[in-house]
Amino acid sequence: MRWDALFEDLENQLAASAQLDLEAEISERARVDASAVELIDRLRAHAGHRISIALRGGAKISGKLSHVGRDWLVMDAGVHEYLVTYPAIITYQGLGRASSSTVTKSWARISLASALRTIGRDRTEVQLQLLDGREESQTLRGVLDRVAADHVDLAVLAPGEVRRSASLEAVVTLPLSSVAVVQSLRIY
Repeated sequence: MRWDALFEDLENQLAASAQLDLEAEISERARVDASAVELIDRLRAHAGHRISIALRGGAKISGKLSHVGRDWLVMDAGVHEYLVTYPAIITYQGLGRASSSTVTKSWARISLASALRTIGRDRTEVQLQLLDGREESQTLRGVLDRVAADHVDLAVLAPGEVRRSASLEAVVTLPLSSVAVVQSLRIY
């Protein structure tokens, strides 16, 4: 009878040790899995959800995360939409732990240049905030005239004017790397 208690105690110790080993392995696998998650995977999982982002220079945008591209995202803030490049964003608020490494939408592979070409086809006025745009002079308004592989031509117009030769104030060429935010100015 005494030996039964000893062997039962030994079995319990082995079971507890096996349980601890299993829990340690699960924790390690969870850490390894988490280390493989990229921010874009978390953003994809939260498309359609409301989040907030803080930009360099202090501006904040809150709204529905509507599209997640390779190097940009689109926020629908109700009155306006914002295409924001990743280098312009310093913090995200409202992202849960969910992630999605599956790229199911073709727009997830679309480059910034392709996204800007799509916006430019509409020929409506936009406001561009440049990456280090802390001063008012670093914000430009106009129509995306031409989008090339690594730069964009912005036709700067008088406020409220449509793109015509007579309303053109200047054409500014910007490297895509300097674009932080493209804001729709049309009220939807």
